[in-house]
Amino acid sequence: MNVVEIEQAYAKCHTVIKNHSKTFAKAFSYLPRDRKRAVWAVYGFCRHVDDVVDEGENPVRELAEVKEELIRFERRGEVPQRHFWIALDDVRRKFDLDLAPFHDMIRGQETDLEDVEMITMDELLTYSYNVASTVGLMLLPILAPGKCEVLKQDAIYLGYAMQLTNILRDVGEDLARERIYIPREHYEAFGYTREELISKTKSAEFIMAWESLAEKAESYYEKAMTSLNEYPVTSRLPVKGAALLYMNILKAVRQENYDVFNKRVYISDEQKKKIIARLQ
Repeated sequence: MNVVEIEQAYAKCHTVIKNHSKTFAKAFSYLPRDRKRAVWAVYGFCRHVDDVVDEGENPVRELAEVKEELIRFERRGEVPQRHFWIALDDVRRKFDLDLAPFHDMIRGQETDLEDVEMITMDELLTYSYNVASTVGLMLLPILAPGKCEVLKQDAIYLGYAMQLTNILRDVGEDLARERIYIPREHYEAFGYTREELISKTKSAEFIMAWESLAEKAESYYEKAMTSLNEYPVTSRLPVKGAALLYMNILKAVRQENYDVFNKRVYISDEQKKKIIARLQ
């Protein structure tokens, strides 16, 4: 690839992260140039895979295409002509990129090709690992070269925390897609029923089940931050910032009286600026 093609690929990945995840874009904007651009490339891959499943015209075929492209990319026989592959090819020249989490991410997204209903917490954590913890594992060689093994478990915990946060925020949206991620064994333990969930009943029992899962997420955030000092200084603010921005989504849902069935709660740009400012 020539320099122009690589620059254009990174620019496209940057546009994707700015348009689809202002939270991540803001948190990682403080990284040095090469690391920041590498994060854009990883996000470009993750966003594409997610969009294929949620919005693709033929998700099964399109996800299979990306899976095949990943195999070709891994073998270094060619660089598939998508912006994120072109950027990731440059990334792997600069960082010790591990492609195993990319395969796991696709495996997790395959779960969403059909209607989803989680029954046990183990199912949910396996899914959360595949679709979220893998992102942290993709980023570790970029954010903390040489520290991947030391930081691996806490990166997995942070993925758990963020995915649980997404699930707790997006209950209504997921129901509309025929997806139930809150495990049945979990909400039934609080006397809440599947029928009430389907009918979007916001009862005291639902709030207790929601809060219990939120507490699990918060405990994973806490565990993930215990090794923050193992990251290079330039990576600590982005990692902590991403965690705090996501943690505040849970607070925002509480402030909105747990209205997760009818709207998607956001953290305002002003709130994000204040959160990041407190870290500097």
